[in-house]
Amino acid sequence: MVIAPSRSEKHWFHDRDVKAKERAKALESLAAVEPVTKDGVRISIYANLELPSDAEAAAAVNADGVGLFRTEFLVVGKTSVPEEEEQYEAFRDVIETLAPRPVTIRTFDLGGDKFPMFLPPIAEENPFLGWRGLRIYEMMPELFHNQVRAILRAAAHGPVRLLVPMVNTVEEITGLRQVVEEARAELQAEGVEQGDVMVGAMLETPAAITITEMLARHVDFFSLGTNDLIQYMLAVDRGNAQLARFFDLYHPALLRYIGDAVKAAGRAGRPICVCGEAASDPLGALLLIGLGIRSLSCAPAGVLAQKQLIRSIDLGRLERLMAELLTVETGQEIRSRMLAALRDTVDLSGVE
Repeated sequence: MVIAPSRSEKHWFHDRDVKAKERAKALESLAAVEPVTKDGVRISIYANLELPSDAEAAAAVNADGVGLFRTEFLVVGKTSVPEEEEQYEAFRDVIETLAPRPVTIRTFDLGGDKFPMFLPPIAEENPFLGWRGLRIYEMMPELFHNQVRAILRAAAHGPVRLLVPMVNTVEEITGLRQVVEEARAELQAEGVEQGDVMVGAMLETPAAITITEMLARHVDFFSLGTNDLIQYMLAVDRGNAQLARFFDLYHPALLRYIGDAVKAAGRAGRPICVCGEAASDPLGALLLIGLGIRSLSCAPAGVLAQKQLIRSIDLGRLERLMAELLTVETGQEIRSRMLAALRDTVDLSGVE
């Protein structure tokens, strides 16, 4: 927020707004074309949704589906646990809007900076290393159980993928599978219509990345969350502005980890999609694609820009470049060399 902006600042923001609208208008025609590289490889572009109303925007840009439907809107700021029916209706609306395209629904990712008022207060020195994601479900098992029931019911209206956050162990996945089967048996006994779901895990901790191949025996797909993975792997609080320069997507260790996860998922025949902020960034998306990622998920407003980006790249050349950069010692040099190598063929005018 700029308090009492000067005349020049007002002009700057106005010009930026005009250019953004002009670019969005120019991209509209890309909704009807496929995100295929120059050498004929298709990259899937999904949409991230914050609210059910975002589904229409995702359909308008012809996204391949929903790569991440965040469900925290149902609980954050609320004083009571959401009813199963409320969740079912919200999920059903999104699924029906996007059908037959798949919708990935992530179960509540609570803790850290997202703590509903109905959860018992917990004194934690570092909430991001405390009761987060799956761990919260131990505290309130009915919260997770009811959400799984709602997801299974909504799956009767179109293809659904159930995604759980903050996975660290195989035991967590087997426990999840048990909850799904219990909910399925309940619905069947009640005569309630339900559908099949794929079950997936977020890869956002070093532990999960390291045992990707083990987890793959128990899940149907993976979603890689770059925001938390960078935070946990590099020991950098992503909410601390003073540490921003250490929050480095191009860190050599991080790139090797991502590459290893892609290879492990590929060996197991499990698809992997990146739904973090890196998937929305032009250079970040190129980095991920060069490492073997073939599915990206970003905000609906960014889908067409990423589609244009993909249609401008030669994948073979990009992969050769990434193979070279994996031997480079610093993130800053990796980024600089990427920019220098790609500016002549890819539109990176908005990247500094």
